[in-house]
Amino acid sequence: MSMSSAQAMSMMGVVEFLLTATLAFLFWRRKLNTKFRAMGLYLALRVVSTPVLLLFLYGDNIVRSQLWLITYFYGFWAVYIASAVILFFVCVEVFRTALAALPGLMKFGVVVFRWAALVSIIVTFSTVPLTHRGVLILPDIAYGLMRSVSILELCLLAFLCLCMNALKLSARDMAFGLAMGFGFMAANDFIHATLISRFTSLTAPIQFVYEGAIIGVLGLWTSYCAAPAPATQPVVMPANSTIYRWNEIASALGHTGTQVAVQHSNSFFLTDVEKVVDKVLNRNLKGHESEV
Repeated sequence: MSMSSAQAMSMMGVVEFLLTATLAFLFWRRKLNTKFRAMGLYLALRVVSTPVLLLFLYGDNIVRSQLWLITYFYGFWAVYIASAVILFFVCVEVFRTALAALPGLMKFGVVVFRWAALVSIIVTFSTVPLTHRGVLILPDIAYGLMRSVSILELCLLAFLCLCMNALKLSARDMAFGLAMGFGFMAANDFIHATLISRFTSLTAPIQFVYEGAIIGVLGLWTSYCAAPAPATQPVVMPANSTIYRWNEIASALGHTGTQVAVQHSNSFFLTDVEKVVDKVLNRNLKGHESEV
């Protein structure tokens, strides 16, 4: 007996939940939640919310109450918005961990993250269609926030890939694994959002590719948690390296340091030049007169 497309999609959803639960278990067992608190909160939200939302979604067929579907609607989009907010802090945690050896650049980058979050919120609420009123505005806000976070995830992955050698960051490091996974998820979301308009069915091939990519990322993170952590080594870099100088410059930003009084000159620059030229000419004239 062959499995239908709907049954296959449901099976992939079960596999996704089991992988998420396994990942959360390994994450807490290795105490990675102390280092990546936002990631631990994100996994806990996924593990707890998924069965609760499914209960309200499919429980409507048993209870036959419109209240269950309404609860599912508000719960789904509340979890979606909360996930977008938590993922922003996950990106900040990954950035801080990757640049722990360069505190100057780390602090400067965190400030940039905060400004990016503020701009994202402003852009999200300013681009919400005015035609949607009431509760229908929730999906637009949720999609706008998640789109901004996805762009941030792709930028973070690109930054780490370009600066891996300078930061002495290993590909086996959990911070890089999280950045790579979220980068793949962000690319998967953008591709899915671009092609979903052509496929209206929930069992279309694009849906299987989308779900398969999510399962692949969860499997990647599970392998990172199951594998032994690489030995931590001190980051050694030459004093004349570019990234070290950037770190020193970033460390100096925002610090007042020693204050120096700067006194403006009353004379104009060209006037000073003329005085120097006059002195040279007088000296040459005196030299000629002494020879005569």
